[in-house]
Amino acid sequence: MSALACCTTVQTAAGLWKSPRHARRRRHPSSVVLSHVTRQRHVTVGKQEVRHHGSSSASSCVFYSRSVCTSRGTRQRRRLCVPVVDCDFGKRAVAMGALFRSEEVCLVQLFLQSGSAYDCVSELGELGLVEFRDLNPNVNAFQRKFVGEVRRCEELEKTFSFLEQEIHRSRSPPLEGRLSPPYPTPSAPQPRELLTIEEESERLSRELKEVSRNRDSLQAQLTQLSQYRGVLTETHSLTTTQMPPHTLDSSGFSDNRQDIRLSFVAGVVHPWKVPSFERLLWRACRGYIIVDFQEMKERLEMPDSGEMVQWTVFLISYWGDQIGQKVKKICDCFHTQTFAYPESTTERVETLQKLENRIEDIKTVLAQTEQYLQQLLDRAVAVLPHWKVRVQKCKAVQMVLNLCSPSVTDKCLIAEAWCPVSQLPALQNALREGTRKSGNSVDSFYNRLPAAASPPTLFTTNSFTAGFQNIVDAYGVAMYREVNPAVYTIITFPFLFAVMFGDVGHGLLMTLAALWMVLEEKDPKLRNNTNEIWRMMFGGRYLILLMGLFSIYTGAIYNECFSRGLSVYTSSWHIQPMIAHYNWSDATFQANQYLSLDPNVTGVFQGPYPFGIDPIWGLANNHLTFLNSYKMKMSVIIGVIHMTFGVCLSFFNYIHFRKFSSIFLVLIPELIFMLCLFGYLVFMVIFKWIAYGPMDSNQAPSILIHFIDMFLFTDNKTNPPLYTGQLIVQKVLVILAVCSVPVLLLGKPVHQYITHKRKRRHRGGDQRPLLSDNGAINALQGDVEEGHVGEEEEFDLPNVFMHQAIHTIEYCLGCISNTASYLRLWALSLAHAQLSEVLWVMVMRMPLSRKDYVASIILVVIFAFFAVLTVSILLVMEGLSAFLHALRLHWVEFQNKFYSGTGYKLCPFSFASIIHSSVAN
Repeated sequence: MSALACCTTVQTAAGLWKSPRHARRRRHPSSVVLSHVTRQRHVTVGKQEVRHHGSSSASSCVFYSRSVCTSRGTRQRRRLCVPVVDCDFGKRAVAMGALFRSEEVCLVQLFLQSGSAYDCVSELGELGLVEFRDLNPNVNAFQRKFVGEVRRCEELEKTFSFLEQEIHRSRSPPLEGRLSPPYPTPSAPQPRELLTIEEESERLSRELKEVSRNRDSLQAQLTQLSQYRGVLTETHSLTTTQMPPHTLDSSGFSDNRQDIRLSFVAGVVHPWKVPSFERLLWRACRGYIIVDFQEMKERLEMPDSGEMVQWTVFLISYWGDQIGQKVKKICDCFHTQTFAYPESTTERVETLQKLENRIEDIKTVLAQTEQYLQQLLDRAVAVLPHWKVRVQKCKAVQMVLNLCSPSVTDKCLIAEAWCPVSQLPALQNALREGTRKSGNSVDSFYNRLPAAASPPTLFTTNSFTAGFQNIVDAYGVAMYREVNPAVYTIITFPFLFAVMFGDVGHGLLMTLAALWMVLEEKDPKLRNNTNEIWRMMFGGRYLILLMGLFSIYTGAIYNECFSRGLSVYTSSWHIQPMIAHYNWSDATFQANQYLSLDPNVTGVFQGPYPFGIDPIWGLANNHLTFLNSYKMKMSVIIGVIHMTFGVCLSFFNYIHFRKFSSIFLVLIPELIFMLCLFGYLVFMVIFKWIAYGPMDSNQAPSILIHFIDMFLFTDNKTNPPLYTGQLIVQKVLVILAVCSVPVLLLGKPVHQYITHKRKRRHRGGDQRPLLSDNGAINALQGDVEEGHVGEEEEFDLPNVFMHQAIHTIEYCLGCISNTASYLRLWALSLAHAQLSEVLWVMVMRMPLSRKDYVASIILVVIFAFFAVLTVSILLVMEGLSAFLHALRLHWVEFQNKFYSGTGYKLCPFSFASIIHSSVAN
C-alpha cells in the first residue's frame, strides 16, 4: 500500500508538472496543495487552512507552490518533496559526509497538539535535531504563556543550589569538585513527577536547614563552653596565690569610710587583637588594672567564619566601678567573649565540674545531630544529580514552548525550527514518539516551509575535525552551503606551521606531548579539567599532533635537530679531489680560514643529497646565504600555490549557487591575473633550478631583474634570458594580466544590469489584471506570481559597481601584498633556526667541549637548564608565534579568495549541550 501511495503521488506530481496552465486554472497561484492518497488532516492557522496529508507508511508530502515565470515566458510550478517518515535518504546523506559543504537545512513548521507538545519537545531535546525560532519576538518574557512553569523550575534550581552548598560545606568526607550529572541522563519529568520533585526537595531542604541550624547552635554552645572552661583552667594558676577578696579600710585618707573590692573580668580574645587590646586598656585605665594573658592549649572554631583559632585567655583585675565600666566597654569594642569569673577557688572548681558535664552532654547530642545530618546529605547526594538534570530539561522545554505561537482554536502550538534535511525522518519519529508517550490520539506533524532568510550552517564534526573547524569558525562561520576551508586546513595549517617551525627534535617533543593527550583522551581527569588553557590545548590535541609530525618532516628536509645537522647519508661534497687538484697542503689549511669547494672539479660534487639538505652546509661559511635563498623561494612557491588553490575553490561556490556568469567574469580574470604574474614568477624559479646546476650556477641570470624588466618591457643585456623567446612571452603575460583587470572590474556589474533589464522586460510583457470577486482590480497577475505585490525590486548600479571596484582593487593589490606576506614562512623559519643555534652554542657547547669528569656533572645541570629553555622558549613561545602566523595566512591570504564567512551556526535545542554548559559553568 505504501509503495502504491508513493507511485500515485509521483504520477500526480508529474501530471501537474506537465500541465502548469491546467493546474493554475484549478488552484489559485498562491495556494499550497499537498497531494497524497491517504488520510488527510486539517489544521486551521489563522484564516488559512493548511491541509496535511500523512500516512503511517513510508511516503512523502508533495508541496506545490506558486507559479514562477521563467526566462522563456512560460510558467511552471515549483515542486518540493518532503519526506515525513523513515527512509534511507538520511543515512546516505550522513554517510556522504557534510564537511566539504554544510548540511542541507530546511525550515519546518511544527504543529504540536496541546496535550503532547511537552513530550514532543522533550523528544526533540533528547535528539538535538532542530533549532527553534521565536514566533513571539514582540512579547515580553514575563508575559509569555509558560513563564509560570519556568519560574517554578528556577525556584527549584535555587533549592538545589542550597542543597549543593550544604553538601560541600558539611558532608564528610567532602566531595571533590561539583556533582557530576548521571549517565545516562534521566528524561524530562512529567507535571506530576515535577510536583513530586518539588515536594521532596522542599522537605529535604527544610530538614537540612533545621538540622544545620541545630548543629550550628550546638556547635556555638560547645565553643562557648569550651572557651569558658579554658578561661577557668588557664587563669587558675594566676589566682591561687592571691588572698581571698577583702576590703581596704580607707580611714587614713578620708573621714568617709568606703569599701573597695577587688573585681575580675575574664574572657577570650582573638590573638591578633591582643596588642591593641592591651595598649588601649593601659591607656584608658591609666595603669589602675592588672592584665594577664595566656594562650589556650586547644584550638576552637570561630563562630562567624568556621576558622580554627587558638584563642587567648585574659584576666583583668581592677578596683572601682568606674574602672570596671571602662574595662567592660573596651571588651565590647574588641568583640571579646567575657564570662562570669568566680571569686573563690571552691566556686571555680564547682563551676568547672558543671562545665565538663555540660560539654559532654552537648558533644553527645552534637554527634547524633551530625550523624543525622550526614544521612540527609547522603540522601541529597544520591538524588540531587537526577533532580538537577530533570529540572534543567523541564525548564528548557518550557522555554522552547514559550517560543511557540498558539493556534486560533488554542488546541495546538505552532513552532518553526531549522532542521537538517537528512534528519527529517528522525524529526517525524520524535513527534510520533512524543505523541505516543503523552497518550494523545491526534498526531503532531510538521510541514516544510520556504525559507525567506538564509538557513544556518551545520557541519558534522568529530573529535579530530572539530579543532580545525573551530579555527575556521573563529574567522567567521561559513555561509549556508559555502565551501568549507576546514577540509583543506587539516593539511595546510600544520604544514605551513611546520615550514616555520621545522626541527626534528622540537617536532618530536610536540608529537609526544600531543600523542599522550590523544591516547589519554578518555580520561575523565583530562576531559573535565576546568583550566581554560588546558581545555584549549586538549581540544586541539589532534592539531598539535599533526603540527608535530609535519615539523619532523620539514625538520628532516632542513636537516635540523635541535639546530644540529644529522649525517644520515654520506655527504655529496668531498674535499679530497680539491686537495689533489690544487695540491693543498697543511700550510694551505693553516693560512686560510675558509676554502671553497669547486663543483666543476671532478669528484667534488657527486649529485644531490638523497633527502633534504646536505649536512655539510652546516659547516659552510655561506650556509645562511644558501638557506635564505632556498627558503625564500620556497615560501613564494607555497604562497602562490596556496592562493591559486583558494581562487580555484571559488569555482565550486559559483557552481553551487548557480552564478555561472561569475565563473567567466570573476574567476577566470582572477586566475589570469594571478598566474600571468606570480604563477610566471614560480615558473621562473623552478625553471632556473632545473636549467642551472651547481656547475654553472655562477652564470645563472637574476630572476628579480627579469621580473622587474617584465613590467617595464625592457631588455637588460647584462642579464641573459632564461629561455629563448622570453621577452615575447613576458609581454603577452603582462598584457593578459592588464586586460583581465577591466573584465574583473566591469564584467559583473554590466552583466547584472543587462540581466535586470531582461527580467523587467519579460515580467512587464505578461501582466494581466487580477480581478477579485466583485470585479475590483487588486494587483497584476505577474506581480502575484513573482511575489512582488506592493514592492518593486530595485537595482542600484552605482552600488554594485562600487562594490566590484573595491573587490577588484583589493584583489589586485592583495595578490602582491599576500605573496609578500608568505615570506613570513622564510622569516619565522630563519628566526627559529637561529634561536635554536644560539641556545645550543650559549648553553650546551661549553660542557660538551670539556672531556673530564667535572664536565659530566656540569652537563647534567646544564642539560636541565637547556631543556627548560627549549620547552619554554622554542616550543611554547616560538610555537605560539608560528601558530599565529599560520592562522593569519589562512584567514587573510587563503580564505579571502573564496570564503565569505558571513553565516551563522545552527544551534540545535539539545539537552546534552545544556547540561554540558551548566557543568562547565
